[in-house]
Amino acid sequence: MGVVEGITLVLDAAGATRTVDAVEAGAGRGLEGDYHSDLTLIAAESLEGLHEDTGIELSGADSRRNVLTRGIDLNALVGQTFTVGTVEAVGVELAEPCTKLQRLTEPGVLRGLVHRGGLRADVVSSGRIGVGDPVQALDAGR
Repeated sequence: MGVVEGITLVLDAAGATRTVDAVEAGAGRGLEGDYHSDLTLIAAESLEGLHEDTGIELSGADSRRNVLTRGIDLNALVGQTFTVGTVEAVGVELAEPCTKLQRLTEPGVLRGLVHRGGLRADVVSSGRIGVGDPVQALDAGR
């Protein structure tokens, strides 16, 4: 089981962000106030690995992912149902870094986050996500 360490909303196509302590998520709609319709997560361990490997420091907010987690393997959640706070979601695909992220941050981010850029997920059950909330895969038999 993991935990939510931070929440960031991407406000527009230009990349403006806002950090919040909690947010509502709607089934099929993503996070309230976020520009995108999906939920994106990134592990704090991935950002720490980026720093160790490249010297680049990137915060959860700088990563342009919605939810910063710790203690859960996000790559293993592709195709899996999981909960984050009271929200039920399904992992769709890895959120590989893009050239826009590198333009907004610094050279080396693109290569440094390959296969550890996080997870894109669809919200299947509405609820609330807050800092400190658990993140966990649901049992296959559920």
